[in-house]
Amino acid sequence: MEVKGDEKLYKIRHSLAHVLAQAVLQIRPGAKLAFGPPVDDGFYYDFMFDEPLTPDLFPDIEKRMRKIIAERQEFVASKLSSQEAIAHLKKLNQNFKAEYCEELAAGGEKEIGFYTNGPFEDMCAGPHLKHTGEIPPDCFKIDTLAGAYWRGSEKNPQLTRIYGLAFSNRSELDAFVKRREEAKKRDHRRLGQELAIFTFSDEVGQGLPLWMPNGTVMRDELEKLGKEEERRDGYVRVATPHLTKDKLYYRSGHLPFYKSDMYSPLEIDGEQFYLKPMNCPHHHQIYLAQPHSYRELPLRLAEYGQCYRYENSGALSGLMRVRGFCQNDSHIYCRFDQAKEEFLKVMRLHARYYDLMGIKEYYMRFSKPDLNKLDKYVNEPQKWLAAMKIVKEAMDESGYPYVEAEGEAAFYGPKIDFMIKSVIGVEYAISTNQLDFLATERFGLTYTGEDGKDHPVYVIHRAPLGSHERFIAFLIEQYAGSFPTWLSPVQAMVIPIADRHNEYGRKVYEMLRNADVPTAYGGVRVEIDESRESMQKKIRNAQMRKIPYMLIAGDNEARDGTVSVRLRSGQDLKAISLEKFMQRITQEVKQRRDLVSEAVPAAA
Repeated sequence: MEVKGDEKLYKIRHSLAHVLAQAVLQIRPGAKLAFGPPVDDGFYYDFMFDEPLTPDLFPDIEKRMRKIIAERQEFVASKLSSQEAIAHLKKLNQNFKAEYCEELAAGGEKEIGFYTNGPFEDMCAGPHLKHTGEIPPDCFKIDTLAGAYWRGSEKNPQLTRIYGLAFSNRSELDAFVKRREEAKKRDHRRLGQELAIFTFSDEVGQGLPLWMPNGTVMRDELEKLGKEEERRDGYVRVATPHLTKDKLYYRSGHLPFYKSDMYSPLEIDGEQFYLKPMNCPHHHQIYLAQPHSYRELPLRLAEYGQCYRYENSGALSGLMRVRGFCQNDSHIYCRFDQAKEEFLKVMRLHARYYDLMGIKEYYMRFSKPDLNKLDKYVNEPQKWLAAMKIVKEAMDESGYPYVEAEGEAAFYGPKIDFMIKSVIGVEYAISTNQLDFLATERFGLTYTGEDGKDHPVYVIHRAPLGSHERFIAFLIEQYAGSFPTWLSPVQAMVIPIADRHNEYGRKVYEMLRNADVPTAYGGVRVEIDESRESMQKKIRNAQMRKIPYMLIAGDNEARDGTVSVRLRSGQDLKAISLEKFMQRITQEVKQRRDLVSEAVPAAA
């Protein structure tokens, strides 16, 4: 049978892992083998070496691999009984494989699979290509070395992991390498430090970001945007504390279902308090503070709420995965007959944000429960079915693309993750929208209907901008640090050509700083460079900081009341009046659209 598409690429990568191991054993015959699977962009193999292996051997390994490929070695499958396999692996001194085989046998495996190609044999369930000659010899490259613990545990021996890249052909490989290089240039961790947006401190703690002035500007501008859009959609704002008593989280279900992701409790006056992992239980308390009639619904409570989750240290990654984060959060309390329309409104709000940010590629991931495994979820099958019907109808009516994912729902209801793709092709789960039917029961969330009786509300959890942390990380990489004017930490740099122009430069600076421009702080975010560097050096310095506008002030500009405007792209707008420049930047901030598009390079 012909193998097509991803299945064939999987087999290429898996087969290359065996070819790699065979080539490495030619150089280090005493190496012990661990695991060697295919991965999303290639393959790897873990080894234990008596003598270290270094990257200067990569060309030799690749040469040996291509020789093995040219030999068209057939991949031959075989099986041994579990006990025979253990004895066989121990005889080969492959202790890691033997240990894993013993574990499989203890779990009830009767037979263990092996694959042989040429002189190389490996415990493996497959699948593989028919022979090594089916591997395109230019579709791969050995990429990096890394340390890896056996079975991922720090208590186990440390191994050497050799990574390889592999694709269907050379052009796909080259495109991936080019895309990855572009990703390195845009890496938010590097740019975040270079542009002084955020930092971390060991004395504060892992995964707890510290926002520097530039990053705080971005947070405040996103919060301003969120407040404006939410006001337009009828939200009211609330604020809640960072911690609460444990009984609130028992009532919400977070402690029974979510405790491993929460920080350890604080003991205060004989009671236990937890840092909040999410804002919803606090918002429910605000809802419960007053009675509500059917006429008041929907009630949309919004907050930029600080949350804390104890993520595994190995999962932490810059701003993308942190332990402390501020969420663009809201909870909508509505009647059953309002739930679909409210869900639709939230999806449209997401789309407005994405259009504003220039995000063209996105889709929704509809996470449903596995109704055969309700031990992981609230055991209310009929309520699950009703909630999923609402969500699916809203998604169908929205016209936005979506996929369905079985078994990925939140424990209290179905959810939608909005998946967006950056300009370099990296996909992110950036924000969420969830329908909760559990909160009504646990918290007694009701409203008085037209009939004078109490009825349960439906709760929609939503965070269209996700967390400040993850969304700003995405924006750093999306724009490569060259943010649109409304979002740029510094929007303009005044550059006097010589010392005699400093007085006029300060006049320009003060006028911009105090102008009536609708930024988060009011006025243009402007600086002045009065250093004794040359004008060209000052311009380069501002470009390195990715400041949108450089305003040159010299003799002619001082005489005429103008500034010569340069963009960070290098484009020269020549001299324009201060009034005209003010109109331009005010329009850009109000519309959150740059008048001159500085295109972000597309993915390769």
